[in-house]
Amino acid sequence: MSFNKIIVVGNLGRDPELRYTPQGSAVCDFSLATNEKKRDKAGEMQNVVTWFRVTLWNKQAETASKYLTKGSPVYIEGRLRVEEYTDREGNLRHSLEVNATDMHFLSGSRNDEISADSSDNSFADKTDKSDKSDKIELNNREGNSNILGDDDIPF
Repeated sequence: MSFNKIIVVGNLGRDPELRYTPQGSAVCDFSLATNEKKRDKAGEMQNVVTWFRVTLWNKQAETASKYLTKGSPVYIEGRLRVEEYTDREGNLRHSLEVNATDMHFLSGSRNDEISADSSDNSFADKTDKSDKSDKIELNNREGNSNILGDDDIPF
Protein backbone atom coordinates (compact mmCIF):
# COMPACT_ATOMS: atom_id res chain seq x y z
CA MET A 1 0.00 0.00 0.00
CA SER A 2 1.22 3.54 -0.71
CA PHE A 3 0.02 6.94 0.42
CA ASN A 4 0.80 10.38 -1.02
CA LYS A 5 -0.78 13.27 0.88
CA ILE A 6 0.57 16.70 1.75
CA ILE A 7 -0.83 19.57 3.78
CA VAL A 8 0.59 22.99 3.00
CA VAL A 9 -0.31 26.21 4.82
CA GLY A 10 1.17 29.31 3.26
CA ASN A 11 0.62 32.50 1.31
CA LEU A 12 -0.01 32.94 -2.41
CA GLY A 13 3.02 34.21 -4.29
CA ARG A 14 0.94 35.52 -7.21
CA ASP A 15 -2.69 35.93 -8.19
CA PRO A 16 -4.39 32.69 -9.24
CA GLU A 17 -4.62 31.99 -12.98
CA LEU A 18 -7.92 30.43 -14.10
CA ARG A 19 -8.31 28.62 -17.41
CA TYR A 20 -10.60 25.98 -18.87
CA THR A 21 -9.77 22.69 -20.55
CA PRO A 22 -11.29 21.96 -23.99
CA GLN A 23 -13.82 19.75 -22.16
CA GLY A 24 -14.91 22.74 -20.01
CA SER A 25 -13.23 21.85 -16.69
CA ALA A 26 -11.89 24.79 -14.70
CA VAL A 27 -8.19 24.69 -13.76
CA CYS A 28 -6.55 27.19 -11.41
CA ASP A 29 -2.79 27.49 -10.86
CA PHE A 30 -0.88 29.58 -8.34
CA SER A 31 2.34 29.53 -6.37
CA LEU A 32 2.32 29.06 -2.60
CA ALA A 33 5.14 29.98 -0.22
CA THR A 34 5.84 28.55 3.23
CA ASN A 35 8.27 30.19 5.67
CA GLU A 36 10.46 28.51 8.24
CA LYS A 37 13.00 30.09 10.58
CA LYS A 38 16.24 28.14 11.10
CA ARG A 39 19.61 28.85 12.63
CA ASP A 40 22.55 28.66 10.26
CA LYS A 41 26.00 27.34 11.19
CA ALA A 42 26.98 30.77 12.54
CA GLY A 43 23.94 30.79 14.85
CA GLU A 44 22.10 33.50 12.94
CA MET A 45 18.37 33.12 12.31
CA GLN A 46 17.59 32.56 8.63
CA ASN A 47 14.20 32.67 6.96
CA VAL A 48 13.84 29.66 4.62
CA VAL A 49 11.11 29.93 1.98
CA THR A 50 9.79 26.82 0.19
CA TRP A 51 7.73 27.32 -2.96
CA PHE A 52 4.97 25.02 -4.23
CA ARG A 53 3.05 25.12 -7.50
CA VAL A 54 -0.60 24.36 -6.71
CA THR A 55 -3.30 23.20 -9.14
CA LEU A 56 -7.01 23.17 -8.26
CA TRP A 57 -9.80 21.76 -10.42
CA ASN A 58 -13.48 22.44 -11.18
CA LYS A 59 -15.53 24.35 -8.55
CA GLN A 60 -12.56 24.77 -6.19
CA ALA A 61 -10.58 26.30 -9.08
CA GLU A 62 -13.31 28.86 -9.74
CA THR A 63 -13.66 29.65 -6.02
CA ALA A 64 -9.91 30.15 -5.59
CA SER A 65 -9.76 32.41 -8.63
CA LYS A 66 -12.64 34.50 -7.34
CA TYR A 67 -11.55 35.00 -3.72
CA LEU A 68 -7.76 34.53 -3.47
CA THR A 69 -5.14 37.14 -4.36
CA LYS A 70 -1.39 37.46 -4.00
CA GLY A 71 -0.50 37.23 -0.29
CA SER A 72 -3.71 35.44 0.76
CA PRO A 73 -3.16 32.77 3.43
CA VAL A 74 -4.61 29.39 2.47
CA TYR A 75 -4.66 25.74 3.61
CA ILE A 76 -4.12 23.19 0.82
CA GLU A 77 -4.38 19.39 0.91
CA GLY A 78 -3.39 17.22 -2.00
CA ARG A 79 -0.86 14.93 -3.67
CA LEU A 80 2.80 15.96 -3.98
CA ARG A 81 4.81 15.48 -7.14
CA VAL A 82 8.38 16.59 -7.91
CA GLU A 83 8.92 17.79 -11.47
CA GLU A 84 12.38 17.96 -13.02
CA TYR A 85 13.20 20.46 -15.74
CA THR A 86 16.18 22.18 -17.33
CA ASP A 87 16.33 25.97 -16.99
CA ARG A 88 17.55 28.39 -19.67
CA GLU A 89 21.15 28.09 -18.48
CA GLY A 90 21.03 24.29 -18.80
CA ASN A 91 20.84 23.57 -15.05
CA LEU A 92 18.69 20.69 -13.80
CA ARG A 93 15.98 22.13 -11.51
CA HIS A 94 13.21 20.67 -9.36
CA SER A 95 9.71 21.99 -8.76
CA LEU A 96 7.33 20.90 -5.97
CA GLU A 97 3.83 20.54 -7.42
CA VAL A 98 0.64 19.89 -5.47
CA ASN A 99 -2.47 18.54 -7.18
CA ALA A 100 -4.90 19.92 -4.60
CA THR A 101 -7.92 17.95 -3.40
CA ASP A 102 -9.01 20.35 -0.63
CA MET A 103 -8.68 24.08 0.07
CA HIS A 104 -9.64 26.30 3.02
CA PHE A 105 -9.34 30.08 3.25
CA LEU A 106 -7.52 31.16 6.40
CA SER A 107 -8.75 34.74 6.62
CA GLY A 108 -11.89 36.64 5.74
CA SER A 109 -12.67 38.56 2.58
CA ARG A 110 -10.17 40.83 0.84
CA ASN A 111 -11.64 43.83 2.68
CA ASP A 112 -11.39 42.21 6.11
CA GLU A 113 -9.55 44.14 8.81
CA ILE A 114 -7.16 41.27 9.47
CA SER A 115 -3.92 41.69 7.55
CA ALA A 116 -2.68 38.63 5.62
CA ASP A 117 0.93 39.86 5.65
CA SER A 118 1.29 40.25 9.42
CA SER A 119 4.92 39.91 10.43
CA ASP A 120 4.19 38.02 13.63
CA ASN A 121 1.03 36.22 12.42
CA SER A 122 -0.76 37.36 15.58
CA PHE A 123 -4.33 38.47 14.89
CA ALA A 124 -5.28 39.14 18.52
CA ASP A 125 -4.61 42.88 18.43
CA LYS A 126 -6.00 43.45 14.93
CA THR A 127 -9.56 42.22 15.36
CA ASP A 128 -12.44 44.58 16.03
CA LYS A 129 -13.83 44.09 19.54
CA SER A 130 -17.21 45.64 18.67
CA ASP A 131 -20.48 43.78 18.31
CA LYS A 132 -19.72 43.31 14.58
CA SER A 133 -16.62 41.19 15.26
CA ASP A 134 -18.45 37.94 14.45
CA LYS A 135 -19.65 39.20 11.06
CA ILE A 136 -17.98 39.47 7.68
CA GLU A 137 -19.20 41.84 5.05
CA LEU A 138 -19.07 40.42 1.55
CA ASN A 139 -19.60 42.57 -1.52
CA ASN A 140 -20.81 40.86 -4.64
CA ARG A 141 -20.03 42.08 -8.13
CA GLU A 142 -23.31 43.99 -8.46
CA GLY A 143 -22.34 46.29 -5.58
CA ASN A 144 -24.82 44.86 -3.09
CA SER A 145 -23.58 44.01 0.36
CA ASN A 146 -24.75 41.27 2.69
CA ILE A 147 -23.88 40.84 6.35
CA LEU A 148 -23.25 37.18 7.22
CA GLY A 149 -22.84 35.74 10.70
CA ASP A 150 -20.42 32.96 11.67
CA ASP A 151 -23.22 30.38 11.28
CA ASP A 152 -23.73 31.38 7.62
CA ILE A 153 -20.14 30.66 6.53
CA PRO A 154 -19.73 27.06 5.22
CA PHE A 155 -16.27 26.40 6.70
